[in-house]
Amino acid sequence: MTAAILALADGRVFKGRACGALGEAHGEVVFNTSMTGYQEIMTDPSYHGQLVCMTYPLIGNYGINAEDVESRRPWVNGFIVKEACGYPSNWRGRVPIEAYMREHGIVGIQGIDTRALTRHLRDHGAQEGIISTVEPDGARLTERARALPGLVGRDLVSEVTVDQPHGWSEGEWDALKGYTKPPAPRFKVVAFDSGIKRNILRELASLGCEVEVVPAHTPAAAVLERKPHGVFLSNGPGDPQGVPYLVESVRGLIGKAPIFGICLGNQILGLAFGGQTYKLKFGHHGANHPVKDLETGRVEITAQNHGFAVDPKSVEKAGLDETHVNLNDGTSEGMRHRELPVFSVQYHPEASPGPHDSHYLFQRFIKLMEGG
Repeated sequence: MTAAILALADGRVFKGRACGALGEAHGEVVFNTSMTGYQEIMTDPSYHGQLVCMTYPLIGNYGINAEDVESRRPWVNGFIVKEACGYPSNWRGRVPIEAYMREHGIVGIQGIDTRALTRHLRDHGAQEGIISTVEPDGARLTERARALPGLVGRDLVSEVTVDQPHGWSEGEWDALKGYTKPPAPRFKVVAFDSGIKRNILRELASLGCEVEVVPAHTPAAAVLERKPHGVFLSNGPGDPQGVPYLVESVRGLIGKAPIFGICLGNQILGLAFGGQTYKLKFGHHGANHPVKDLETGRVEITAQNHGFAVDPKSVEKAGLDETHVNLNDGTSEGMRHRELPVFSVQYHPEASPGPHDSHYLFQRFIKLMEGG
């Protein structure tokens, strides 16, 4: 097999074998603790600009199918696994993961000690790196990795958002029927696409929402012209401070309609209220993060994918209360306005394949649009 190298900006080098497409890929190296959902991860636009290391040792064992993609194409810059399964077994699987990666030009590496890489990132932080199947010199790759721009301050949203508004007409998935037709809509929701995942749209449609997806650069006036019952702020990649145009649009919508934000949407909302965001050491990426609901005391197991967080103290004076907290590190995972119909969470309640502990948040949005 073709040799491959992963070089980190701090000088750590891992040697393994090529996985997927040949060539080079660069980006911020992060680790994801999910045991399943690798197809969702590769097609999640929030991973644009990143090389993802899967901590679970065997990836690709149930193959790839056309139904579980979360966007129009894969967005992950590169993929890092201990072993990519070459012989998947699942009734829905259509192609092996490496074939899918080659088809979409995703450069990856396998055969390295992913546990050692994960521990290194945990201790030293997420950092820029390069995967290469063409450059055999790790020192040269390290020097190039050090020169990469990083995520802070960059606008990656403009690279993943749609060009034109569009609707959505697909409901939740059924084992016998596939994706179902949603019920007749009761509410009109405008959803900002900062890298929106399809399962978010399915959840909203299945609860009776006519969803119109708009580009992230859409101004507030253009949203209000549509007379929505509610506004949704999606997930997305990179630094929220790199998209001031979206912050400005959201600021113009506060108090005009109920607002629900997820992940980057939570951070954008915090900035729109005059708060502050900051970069996490190695971020939260996985499908097994415990989050406590401070209002009920209930602990939810959640799917997460973010490298930035909101400082909850910075939004207190603006009327926002912290509602959820991460039990691993105590960082803020959600907030709610004391008077206005506005709330958001830092994690992913729409998670597919799961967990599904947080689906109730979509019902909360519906109640706000009902005037409850």
